[in-house]
Amino acid sequence: MREILSELEQWQAEGERIALAVVVQAQRSTPRPVGSWLAVTASGKIAGSVSTGCVESAVVQEAQALLDGKAAHTLRFAMTDEGSWEVGLTCGGEIAVHVSLFTDVHVHLLTALRQGETVALVTSLEGKGHLLAWEDGRREGNLALAAALEGAFPGPLAAHRTTPQGECFVQTFVPPPTLNIVGAVHLAQLLARLAAVAGYRVRVIDPRAPFATRERFPAADEIVRAWPQEALPPRYLRPADAVVVLAHDPKFDVPALAAALRSPVGYIGLLGSRRTQAARREDLRALGFSADDLARIHGPVGFKVGASFEAIAVGIIAEIVAVHNGKAPLSSRAENR
Repeated sequence: MREILSELEQWQAEGERIALAVVVQAQRSTPRPVGSWLAVTASGKIAGSVSTGCVESAVVQEAQALLDGKAAHTLRFAMTDEGSWEVGLTCGGEIAVHVSLFTDVHVHLLTALRQGETVALVTSLEGKGHLLAWEDGRREGNLALAAALEGAFPGPLAAHRTTPQGECFVQTFVPPPTLNIVGAVHLAQLLARLAAVAGYRVRVIDPRAPFATRERFPAADEIVRAWPQEALPPRYLRPADAVVVLAHDPKFDVPALAAALRSPVGYIGLLGSRRTQAARREDLRALGFSADDLARIHGPVGFKVGASFEAIAVGIIAEIVAVHNGKAPLSSRAENR
């Protein structure tokens, strides 16, 4: 839903009538995960996706039919031979896609997502509407769907459930992970753009006003002109977040690494040669950090995919995502000089 948030907000402001489609079930290999969204307007605009294109046209047609008066319903797509003209998945999987109208509940969902709140959306797959719920107990919409909320918080979650009100789909949206980039250098500009595309909230941290500017970092959500120890309080960093230190200067690097190591942040990366890595670790040992603490640092940072700034940025964001998904062993670190 966050992938199409801006389009939905714009369409809503323009008074468009909107239909929504969401993947509610998936089996075997599928092109898009459960919880993937697609939106269609009555005027023919499209945003998001529920596949890599193999069933998109059929879903769009059904969404248009919904806008013309057809009731909310669920579509099912299964494997089809590559040479077949029948709509289906060539990847061998099966998916169920529910199509329903954009309602006031969705309007409030967009507001919650924009404000960084954790919320759960329940959609009845039997045409009984929607329920939006917050962690603090607030609820709006069809309150009879509340049984589907069991275990929805703290999230994230995307699941098909059977309740006394029938079949439902519940999805819990949590704030996106934050990538904290320390050092407003050229590499940071490239990394900020890639991280935004990958779905991260991006903070750029550097006390030097000429470097930390909106003009240099248009993709950043927040530019913090402060020293790392001020901008990275441990309580601010979550396990889903990341800290990447690119300043290549001990007066930035060491305080940033120390702040990150005192927090539960899930990824810590340090740019620099092996000599630089050894020097920073020695400084951190002098501050009392143990070998186990230092083992949390990915340094040199990123997968090794090339020596250019662009390639290094790609390698960094690839490693962050891989670590977040439990796919990157510590032995797979790159060397960036």
